Amino acid sequence: MIKLYPAESRYTANHGWLKTSHSFSFADYYDPENLNFGPLRVLNDDFVAPGNGFGAHPHREMEIVSIVLKGQLKHEDSTGGSEVLRPGEIQRMSAGTGVVHSEYNPSDTEEVNFLQLWFLPAENRLTPSYEQKAYDQEAMKNQLLPIVSGRGSVEGTAFIHQDLTLYLSELEGGHSLTFNQEAGRKIFLFVIEGEVTLNGQHPMKRRDSARVTEVEELKIEAGSDAKLMLIDLP
Repeated sequence: MIKLYPAESRYTANHGWLKTSHSFSFADYYDPENLNFGPLRVLNDDFVAPGNGFGAHPHREMEIVSIVLKGQLKHEDSTGGSEVLRPGEIQRMSAGTGVVHSEYNPSDTEEVNFLQLWFLPAENRLTPSYEQKAYDQEAMKNQLLPIVSGRGSVEGTAFIHQDLTLYLSELEGGHSLTFNQEAGRKIFLFVIEGEVTLNGQHPMKRRDSARVTEVEELKIEAGSDAKLMLIDLP
C-alpha cells in the first residue's frame, strides 16, 4: 500500500523567527492517529531566521538526525560536541540517558532550512553520543546514497541505533530508480524538491511524503529534476 501525504496536510506554524512544518505529532500539534511510522517519530521542516535558534533544551531516549538543505546550523551539546552543519553533511545525535543541546543559525544574513528527524532507538539507556559526517553530493545523482544506517554492512554512513537506512537522491528529470524492499519492512519517502511518481500512478510534488507498506518494488520516476529522501524502516 502507498499512502500519500500532501505537503499541505502538514501542521504549520509561523513564530516569526521560526517557520515550521510537522509531518507527525509534535509540540502544539497532537494527532493520536499520526504519532509515528514505525520508529520514525518526528519529521520537522524548519526555517530559522539569521541569528536565531533553539536554546539549550534536553532530550532522552531518541535518535536525532539533522540535514541542512540551505544555510548553516550551529550545534552545541552537553557531551562537548560543537559543530556547524552545512549542506552535504549529516548530523546524528543519540540522546540516550539524557543530553542537553542547542541549535541556532550562526549567520547574520542567511536563513537556514533544515530537516530534523527523530527515531525511537532499538534499545534504551544508551550513552549519549554525537556524530557529523560529510557525504558525496555527486554520488546522489540518479541513485540512492545511504547516509545514515544502523546496519553495519552499510559503509561510510553515520551510525544510528536502529535497524534503518536513510538515503538521499538527486534524480534528473526523465530518470528513474527502483528500490527493492525486504518483506515486512516499511518505506518512508519525502520529496525535498521537484516532482516524482511512484509505481507509475502516485504523483508527488515538493514536500509531499509517502508511507509505503507491503510493496516489494518501488519505482521512482522524476517528472522534473528532483531531490528526495527515502528511509528503509523496520
